[in-house]
Amino acid sequence: MKVKNYGKNEACDLLFLIKSNMNIIRRVFDIKGAPLLAGMFVLLFLAEGRRQLRKRNQPRLKRAVINSLVSIPAFSLLRFLFLPIMIRLAFESRQKGLGLSHHYDAPPLVKGLVTFLILDYTNYLWHVLNHKLPMLWRFHLVHHTDPDLDVTTALRFHFGELIGSVFYRGAFVLLSGATALQVVVYEILFEAATQFHHSNWQLPYRLEKQLSKLIVTPRMHGIHHSMIREETDSNYSVIFSFWDRLHRTIKLNVPQNLIVTGVPSYDNPHELTIGYLWKLPFTKIRKWDSLSELRDVRGAATDNADMAE
Repeated sequence: MKVKNYGKNEACDLLFLIKSNMNIIRRVFDIKGAPLLAGMFVLLFLAEGRRQLRKRNQPRLKRAVINSLVSIPAFSLLRFLFLPIMIRLAFESRQKGLGLSHHYDAPPLVKGLVTFLILDYTNYLWHVLNHKLPMLWRFHLVHHTDPDLDVTTALRFHFGELIGSVFYRGAFVLLSGATALQVVVYEILFEAATQFHHSNWQLPYRLEKQLSKLIVTPRMHGIHHSMIREETDSNYSVIFSFWDRLHRTIKLNVPQNLIVTGVPSYDNPHELTIGYLWKLPFTKIRKWDSLSELRDVRGAATDNADMAE
């Protein structure tokens, strides 16, 4: 009987811990994070309307509707699939002593910082893989087909890309030993950074130049969305920009007024309907067309208003 009672108590404790971890999503993400992200989105939308960095090719409201509707399946999965799985993996890591943070002694702040850096670095690598592996690119392509780049582009992700990220990012939640709270806080900051660097907000040059030494900025990420392949294959970082510096994938000397946004083989905006974008990964993917003429026109042009190293 004693063994049986002990089992019941252990099961109750386990259930309580699982419930507490899952409640973090509601308390931190739903109540605090989601309103913060919504407010940030509105502020960036207004800011880029007043101080435009790149010339627009399409009406903002039309693209806002398309990008918002495309994002509904992905953001639903983020809340009801991705976050619960990440929280459960963090719980398993803690219970079984898996992950780096459980195998060294340091103040909680230091451990938290190390975990945060691991999560951000592995997301840099995930972004690189999305461009290099054909199976992943067919989903990430949906994001890059946007003919303009602004804060609404931060919404334009295919649900298949998010499903794929569950396996990859989940592995590093386990390996890093991230806590449930760290997972949710990182995700909030990840989404905030994504909104910021996708925005078309023209920051003062000197300010952005300093910011870009630490975090990804609108000018920096704008280059990543260029139709020129060599520029697209750069600036993969999400929050901290020093991952690109570390791997020499950083590119900063491209004038913003010469960037043509999008993918050359998907440059017909009338084709890029909501339904087409949802089914795009399951169609035959077109090759990236050469843009030698655009490259020739640009030449070695530089712009004093852009960051150059």
